[in-house]
Amino acid sequence: MKILVTGGTVFASRFTAEYFAKEHEVYVLNRNSRPQSAGVTLINADRHALGDTLKGYEFDAVIDVTAYNETDVRDLLNALGEFKSYVMISSSAVYPETLPQPFKEDMQTGANSLWGDYGTNKIAAERYLQERVPNAYIIRPPYLYGKMNNLYREAFVFECAERGMPFYVPNGGTMPLQFFDIEDMCRFIAILLERQPEQRIFNVGNPETVTVREWARMCYGILSKTPEIRNVLFRINQREYFPFYDYGYKLDVTEMLSLMPDVKSLERGLAESYEWFAAHRDDIRRKNYFEYINDNLGE
Repeated sequence: MKILVTGGTVFASRFTAEYFAKEHEVYVLNRNSRPQSAGVTLINADRHALGDTLKGYEFDAVIDVTAYNETDVRDLLNALGEFKSYVMISSSAVYPETLPQPFKEDMQTGANSLWGDYGTNKIAAERYLQERVPNAYIIRPPYLYGKMNNLYREAFVFECAERGMPFYVPNGGTMPLQFFDIEDMCRFIAILLERQPEQRIFNVGNPETVTVREWARMCYGILSKTPEIRNVLFRINQREYFPFYDYGYKLDVTEMLSLMPDVKSLERGLAESYEWFAAHRDDIRRKNYFEYINDNLGE
């Protein structure tokens, strides 16, 4: 297939481009501000100023990893020539926290007080895409992780383990987290493109959640270490020392599993993530967690 991937320079979009480039002809659409992956063809342009850049191309599939609002989708669709399939990466942030959990695809989307504009912009992007391309696929992941993850999530816990530090958890560390490995996301996109199921919106993710404590122990375990878990009892902003918001939720991924029942285990995915991290430490977008911990939580 001839596939267009929006972005293609960091984490989800870069991994997606490289994954499909193994077997297909992949074009990436970005402004060439970062090094490009081998094996892809760059279309050097801003998605908001495309003009006739894309009119001469015909794509079997468009994988839109970097659509965050309605304008993103509109500008790309207005610039595209012929294409057969369209897949948009949306988010679990489209579900209001007031809905019963686990969230199902047929539930009404709406504002989530935690995610704010990010969630409502994704909703607007979904709706516009559905109006313009009724047969488009929309996938809603929880927290993505895995190889090429430059966000300071599992990388932060790996560094805590490497330093032999305790791991500080908010509110007892019982909050549930749901993850999805980036490679599994690409595998599922490939299934959608191949099988063309009638359902158009899919929650995706590991079927099980893990608590913050369990997740930390898994990350330390990759380095054959066991963390000393310390609970932060007093009320402070957990984002000063911890990489997730105070919001536990779960997606119902039954429909995804009916098409792709074999999901990568979290232990295996974290092992692969650490292997990538160890070889690409300079690519991580770090935050000042350690400084805050040393100044406010350390002994």
